[in-house]
Amino acid sequence: MTQPRRRPGGRTARIRRDVLDAVLAELGEHGYDGLTMEAVAARAGVHRATVYRRWGDAGGLLADVLDAAGDDTWRPPDTGSLHSDLARLNQEIQDALTARPPITSALIVASFRSEQAERAQRRLWEDRYARCEIVVERAVRRGELPPRTKARPLLIAATAPVYHHLVLLRTPPDPDLPGQAARTAALAASAGAFTDPAPADHP
Repeated sequence: MTQPRRRPGGRTARIRRDVLDAVLAELGEHGYDGLTMEAVAARAGVHRATVYRRWGDAGGLLADVLDAAGDDTWRPPDTGSLHSDLARLNQEIQDALTARPPITSALIVASFRSEQAERAQRRLWEDRYARCEIVVERAVRRGELPPRTKARPLLIAATAPVYHHLVLLRTPPDPDLPGQAARTAALAASAGAFTDPAPADHP
């Protein structure tokens, strides 16, 4: 089993927290192009040499922000219904993408500009999808979905419309979209759209 990452405590932990909070504030106000090591250091109240020594550049700062997000205790909704779980999940995503300042959207944009941020973004998405697999497993146990339903493709199908509309098309948030996308994915899944074929019988 992989050992959990150990984070330093005391003054080092305080500096990290202050610096990462400063990164989020700067990113929300100025975007990726306006993110500088000097501005982060000044906002965090630490010497810029400390920031350069520990994080190297803006990509290192963004990667640590994203990795820190994966250290939380977040869990997906558990409403007793697949459709409701997916709708709640989509609503959380929509709320994050439309929040002001636009931290989540800015981090996604930054992941296309920095290799370190891209790798960290992928780690965070992997973590979130892994945590959400229980939503599909519960639905299978309740009989809402066929056995051997594949969790990852279903979760991607349910959440993708929210990202597509808000991040790619940049359309105004639609209050009905989270539920509609969830309903479409749940209906397709119940019909077997995300089910592995049954293993072939051997003579």
